[in-house]
Amino acid sequence: MAQKKKQNKNDDPNSRIVCRNRKARHEYEVLDEIDCGIQLYGSEVKSIRNSKIVIEDGFARVMNNEVWLLNADIAEYPQASMFNHERRRKRKLLLQKKEIRKFAEAGEKQGLTLVPLSVFLSRGFVKVKLGLCRGRKVHDKRENLKKQEHTREMAAAMKPRRLG
Repeated sequence: MAQKKKQNKNDDPNSRIVCRNRKARHEYEVLDEIDCGIQLYGSEVKSIRNSKIVIEDGFARVMNNEVWLLNADIAEYPQASMFNHERRRKRKLLLQKKEIRKFAEAGEKQGLTLVPLSVFLSRGFVKVKLGLCRGRKVHDKRENLKKQEHTREMAAAMKPRRLG
């Protein structure tokens, strides 16, 4: 009898990271993260599955007790023809009311920004990892780059070298 292989989270073809906002980690200090769903049209989902999304210019806002993703660019799906979507329309993010309240209050009181960090597929659903971020100053960015370089050098020095 063949034994069933235990399914890992990474084995699922419907669970993968589609897009990362690498610039966000450099420009902002991420204080808190939350995963949320996103309300999309069918042609948008197909484009995202083909990795045709750019979130580097995107940000989120709380309007009328709802969170909206603005300025995210999802390319048009060519096979959708006349039923295609607008590329940069605002899209509603799906969060519970208590999560919205927590994020909205922190954002308004401390002057923080909601930034999309990544877009990923989880069990076939499109999700957005949203970060509550504080902007970094130029000297903070430089210090962060120096710190990363030092840790990289230390790791290289500690790595055993092979001879021959």
